[in-house]
Amino acid sequence: MNNLSRRSLLGFGSAGLGVAGLAALGACASQKNPSDSATGGSDSSGAGSGDWPRTVTDEQGEVTIDKQPTKIVSTSPSVTGTLLAIDAPVVASAATSPSPLTDDKGFFKQWASVADERGVEVLYSNLEFDLEAVISFDPDLVVVASSGKDSVADQVETIKQQFPVIVVDYGKQSWQDLATQLGKALGLEDKATAAGTEFDSYIKEAKGKITPPEGGASIVSYNGKDKDQAIAKKDSAHADLLTSLGLEVVEADASLDSGNRQRNDFMFVSYENLSKAITGESVFLISTGQDQVQKFLDDETLANLPAVTNNQVYYLGPTSFRIDFYSGKLVADAVVEQLGAS
Repeated sequence: MNNLSRRSLLGFGSAGLGVAGLAALGACASQKNPSDSATGGSDSSGAGSGDWPRTVTDEQGEVTIDKQPTKIVSTSPSVTGTLLAIDAPVVASAATSPSPLTDDKGFFKQWASVADERGVEVLYSNLEFDLEAVISFDPDLVVVASSGKDSVADQVETIKQQFPVIVVDYGKQSWQDLATQLGKALGLEDKATAAGTEFDSYIKEAKGKITPPEGGASIVSYNGKDKDQAIAKKDSAHADLLTSLGLEVVEADASLDSGNRQRNDFMFVSYENLSKAITGESVFLISTGQDQVQKFLDDETLANLPAVTNNQVYYLGPTSFRIDFYSGKLVADAVVEQLGAS
């Protein structure tokens, strides 16, 4: 994997709409729409490789899958996007509570239209686990996240009594690595590779259209006064993505980190220390649009930052709270829109 293949997310929630989301959890002119299938369709027939049954390792040990799955349910909306990106035969997915980040069903906007095109149904709503709903779809594989707000790991043994289960940790790996893991389990290795190749090509094309601002760039989840803020580290997927777009991402001084635990992707700082933590000459805001940029520019506490005085504050878009195949393209689109040739 290239430098885009590190951790892919803040996690499940809304960075820039509240640090609670961070703690709980991960227009480019290309002719291909970011919401299109990664490989041109959901038909996985003939796409499998290797022999069946096959044994793979998940977060709870070894899992034997007897035959290539044809009817998958996902209990994790955070994983559903990657399943769709590799054309996995998803028939239903859990949905979160409807919000500005989702459609009216609770599917994340970055992949909701793809799910609709493929006939993916709501497994259950508001992340409220429903075993009877799982049973009603009679799946040949159930995908479960090991952690995060959408995890039903405590239900795995119950589900296993009736259906095969694979447990994955989307919080410790990039979407590309997750796609590789799922591809091996589902016999869709080629689809996973194709999705990664398409994504890299999309980002490369976007990079060619961007004139990066001079100096370093800070990536910030700005939450306003009286709240903690999050600053991306160089090992975050957000930093990987912006670096691949030609920007130089810089970190905050580690001594300012007020988080309860050490993280490789983000550090947390108090509002009072935010101006000290922002060391870049430009700032990119997570999960925001132009309205949040203006709030940042109008914040008197931040008035002397070079990014503010030089009007170099940019948004990454409302789906940027975590980076996957679909949202990563939309982030690239947002950067091109603001930094591309007019």
